[in-house]
Amino acid sequence: MPEPPAPLTGTGIGTAAVAGPVARMGEAPPEPADEPASGSPEAERTRAVAALTSVAAELRRRGGLAGGEAAEVLQAQAMMAEDPGLVDVIATRTAAGKSAERAVFEAFGTYRELLANAGEYMAGRVADLDDIAARAVAVASGAAMPGVPDLPTPFVLVAKDLAPADTAVLDLTKVLALVTAEGGPTSHTAILARSRGIPAVVGVRGALDLADGTPVVVDARSGSVVAHPDASLLASVEERARLRSSAMAVTGPGRTADGRPVKLLANVGGPADVPAAVEAGAEGVGLFRTEFLYLDAATPPSLSVQAEAYREVLDGFPGGRVVVRTLDAGADKPLAFLDLGDEPNPALGVRGLRAFRGEYVSLLDTQLAALASAAASATSGAELWVMAPMVADAEDAAWFASCAAAHGIATVGVMVEVPSAALTADAVLETVAFASLGTNDLSQYTLAADRMLGALGALQDPWHPAVLKLVAATGEAGAKAGKPVGVCGEAAADPLLALVLVGLGISSLSMAPPAIAEVRASLATHTYDDCVALAAAALGAGTAAGARAAARQRDAASGPGEIS
Repeated sequence: MPEPPAPLTGTGIGTAAVAGPVARMGEAPPEPADEPASGSPEAERTRAVAALTSVAAELRRRGGLAGGEAAEVLQAQAMMAEDPGLVDVIATRTAAGKSAERAVFEAFGTYRELLANAGEYMAGRVADLDDIAARAVAVASGAAMPGVPDLPTPFVLVAKDLAPADTAVLDLTKVLALVTAEGGPTSHTAILARSRGIPAVVGVRGALDLADGTPVVVDARSGSVVAHPDASLLASVEERARLRSSAMAVTGPGRTADGRPVKLLANVGGPADVPAAVEAGAEGVGLFRTEFLYLDAATPPSLSVQAEAYREVLDGFPGGRVVVRTLDAGADKPLAFLDLGDEPNPALGVRGLRAFRGEYVSLLDTQLAALASAAASATSGAELWVMAPMVADAEDAAWFASCAAAHGIATVGVMVEVPSAALTADAVLETVAFASLGTNDLSQYTLAADRMLGALGALQDPWHPAVLKLVAATGEAGAKAGKPVGVCGEAAADPLLALVLVGLGISSLSMAPPAIAEVRASLATHTYDDCVALAAAALGAGTAAGARAAARQRDAASGPGEIS
């Protein structure tokens, strides 16, 4: 009897295991022929621009349906489709006699090359650009739109990579799991899969060799994909599903098995995300992204508009904590009314708090005033905590604390996303009340790996011991100062990594609402001493893969093991 094929491996998102047949993603339309256009240059330009406008509108529509992180990602894509520079390139192409389809195709190629040569941060978003181009070419030519197959029975979706527009609106009654050949733990596919509670394995070499209809087991916990599973493996998947269902029935506040409280909070992008967070049992909000008010605006939102949106979120969590991040502009979040100039590498440029320590300080003052007004008018008794992004050191922290205090905000903190802030956390925490680790950016800056660049996805891993040591340094500083330290990055949603974080001194975990139940269940079956032991095992490794394996081995040897 021939040996069964070796499992394919990648980075797992979630902890569930599922079985089902493969269905491959619909392909993009072929490259348009480079032939003379049938219409006039103006007619072809108009047709091309109309296709881009249609794509942008559809992206925004899908974002509105999905909400949360998906809405932010799709809004950014829509802005790419409407970029005036792109339209100018298309106009040049159609003036030269190109068809609308060919002009769009060539413009995206040129546009991507121009961005890459300019060192732009968004140059890494190859999958996003390719997706917009494919959709616009399909609209202009009348071809079928690339995307998720429409099948009558559930399936495992396999693709080179998934565009945010597709991931955000997947039919969860049909899509059992995602398997992609590209991407890493903080790619858009991973972030949106986690936010929607879809098990996934990304960055799987050989994924595209899986044919339609091939039966597979996708194990997000181990990051493996097994083709043609045998009966014993299928039985184990069923047993894991049963145990997972039982574990997910745990309710109430987050705490370890020996009673140590760990607040489980939700990441939200606006009032529309509150119901899902409440339903998931969130004890409050650990990251309220306020960019939703700014990203699609030609002018800054008024104080009253902001205050009403903030009040709605505060009133959604009676007696809970709502941690608001002030506007995180710059880099991948350009704003029409915030001219930060041309930068060779915006990820290392004027972004976050840095954008407001100058001529745009009035934008920060308006936001802080709106937050204070919202807290005063809220009737829920929720606690307002306000933190600044991209704080580099104690001087940044002190400046922000004084700005917030001037508006009467009582609980002021900082995000620790830059290694310098983690390494000087003792000093940073002298002037603020709390810190929250953004592990996505912290991983990016620690490992010098652009989080938007799929080719570096393997480096974008919060399990890396270098990142964990920075978390430990911040946690230790918080314990010494008697001030809480939380995590609001993607790391908090990993049930095993969540245990490690608690062992490193983290007192609250904020995540996409679908992840809360699994993390709560994982905490409930481990003592605080278990968490400390898992953290020590992970810190003793030399690589991200080694840290993850060491924690799994220590967990399996000591007790109940991972949930699901």
